[in-house]
Amino acid sequence: MTESKKVRVLIADNDKLVRNLIKAVLMPLDCEIVGEAENGSEAVALYKGKRPDIVLLDVNMPVMDGMEALGEIIAFDKDAVVIMLTAISDLDTVQTAIKRGAAHYIVKGTPPQEMRDIVKEHLPKPKSTEEHGAG
Repeated sequence: MTESKKVRVLIADNDKLVRNLIKAVLMPLDCEIVGEAENGSEAVALYKGKRPDIVLLDVNMPVMDGMEALGEIIAFDKDAVVIMLTAISDLDTVQTAIKRGAAHYIVKGTPPQEMRDIVKEHLPKPKSTEEHGAG
């Protein structure tokens, strides 16, 4: 048995059903969901507090939209891995998100295996000797 560190994920979407669906999709990847946000403002605060490995961030949310939250997260941590979630594959929105620092985007309705593949593509590389973990 290997003692690998779970990938820490933050999910931000105003729809609880969507958040639950994403959790189910990520389950085979053995991720740890470290936070769930209903709006961009909560997502930024949770990111700063939890420092997850990956953020799945909806574009359209109340209070602060995903694009603004993306900007704040990247301003706080230029190495943040943020994958945008969008209902429509609007090329303009996608290009704007990538320009602002998003690592990738997922259109809602993408088949689960494809979603997992996109997330796997952005998983942090394992560290061999630096992992002595604190409990």
